[in-house]
Amino acid sequence: MATDYDTPRKTDDDVDQDSLEELKARRSDKTASAVDVDEFDAAEGLELPGADLSNEELAVRVLPKQADEFTCMSCFLV
Repeated sequence: MATDYDTPRKTDDDVDQDSLEELKARRSDKTASAVDVDEFDAAEGLELPGADLSNEELAVRVLPKQADEFTCMSCFLV
């Protein structure tokens, strides 16, 4: 069966119904975002074991650019 992809998918009646449904969905989304904020606040107080790395030091050896290396101009990787 041939399908015409250029024809509009919705009629004017469908658009009116969808807009009412979208408004109802937005109203319920506001309460969902408040729940998300509460979960974020609860997660802020949660401390994982071994997560405190403030006393750790990193030792990184930095070498100058070698003769056989180049820097990529789009991502700046060596």
